[in-house]
Amino acid sequence: MRPPVLAALRDADWLDPRRARAWRNILLAITLLAAAAWVALSHGGFDLTGKPLGTDFLSFYAASKLALGGDPAGAYRLATHRAAETAVLGRDTGYAAFFYPPLFLLLCAPLAVLPYLASLAAWLCATGAAFAASLRGWLDRRLGWGTVAAFPAILMNVGHGQNAFLSAALLGAGALWLETRPLLAGAAFGLLAFKPHLGLLLPLALAVRGRWKAFGAAAATVLAFAGASLAAFGTEAWRGFFAGSALARATLEQGLVEPGKMASAFAAVRVLGAPVALAYAAQGLVTLAVAALLVRTLRRRPDPRAEGALIILCALLATPFLLDYDLVSLAFPLAWLAGEGLASGFRPWEKIVLFLGFVLPMIARGLAIGAHVPIAPVVLLALLALMSKRMKDAPSVSFADSSPVARGSILAGRRRRGRSASAA
Repeated sequence: MRPPVLAALRDADWLDPRRARAWRNILLAITLLAAAAWVALSHGGFDLTGKPLGTDFLSFYAASKLALGGDPAGAYRLATHRAAETAVLGRDTGYAAFFYPPLFLLLCAPLAVLPYLASLAAWLCATGAAFAASLRGWLDRRLGWGTVAAFPAILMNVGHGQNAFLSAALLGAGALWLETRPLLAGAAFGLLAFKPHLGLLLPLALAVRGRWKAFGAAAATVLAFAGASLAAFGTEAWRGFFAGSALARATLEQGLVEPGKMASAFAAVRVLGAPVALAYAAQGLVTLAVAALLVRTLRRRPDPRAEGALIILCALLATPFLLDYDLVSLAFPLAWLAGEGLASGFRPWEKIVLFLGFVLPMIARGLAIGAHVPIAPVVLLALLALMSKRMKDAPSVSFADSSPVARGSILAGRRRRGRSASAA
């Protein structure tokens, strides 16, 4: 017989729809109150701690100032970029480096056309709308937008003024369109090159499934994106980016970004006090294991939405540089697994892992920094194991053969296709 506690976690019968809604409503209330307090208690663009609203957004805005002022390469010169950040709000609030390639500088360039706070609001609204549009095709109707709003990663990204809405929108759209719009899927993945560490496994995933249209579109998009940034900013910006790569690596290895704020295996090992070499070894093992599982699972030709959810989760696990606000992208695999459970019943451990995955962005940082318990990669790997198990047990199906819930989510009301004898 199983111990009662283990049985309660395994089956999670206590987490019925009523309790799930109650937890969701509590998290939503916390989110709304925190956001309202964050804005109401701010003064002159600074929060109670003296940090600018949208802390990391200041880096993007200063880079835009430099680009519009005719010195785009200045975003990659530490002293120049720091001076630009100080000039934006009139005080030095600590430095947020700009480690992104000139591809992202091209996206940031228009930001400084508006005043700082207006630009921050426009940035979050525009990228948030893109994320919501991407997520719409993944949501089971029983989950709803209240559940999305309660997802703690949303508030974390807003508080940092970060770009996780944008990267999540591109990952989610690309994964959703692989079957029905491969060229657009490839273009979405190609645009993700502004955050290249999130795309480490994308070429492998596309090649394994033989999605060559998407593969080619992604490669063409990256080349066009790079060409546009080169035309706009010249070679000096690219030289500055590559020259600054040593500082970016030092930021990771020396903990200049607190490892407890990160969700990768590399960061987890560093939180536990292990040396950098061991952290790289652990991350390498996780990345190789995730890649092997991805290949094995995709060769079974799972349902296209399952394929997309798996690709996104593996992309998150494969990189050593994964901040907790980047867990916005976790919404897609969580939505897939929750939708499968609601449609056909939850299997052992799925409810509790879904619950932990949902609250992970809220608890991971506190546990890692305060208690030296880095749970993020453990939860992500548990979610991956459950998703892989469900896909392994499911028959290989084409898009047209997928479940009515999945078809409805993908097509969003479009006419259902007839059954196809060939696999996707």
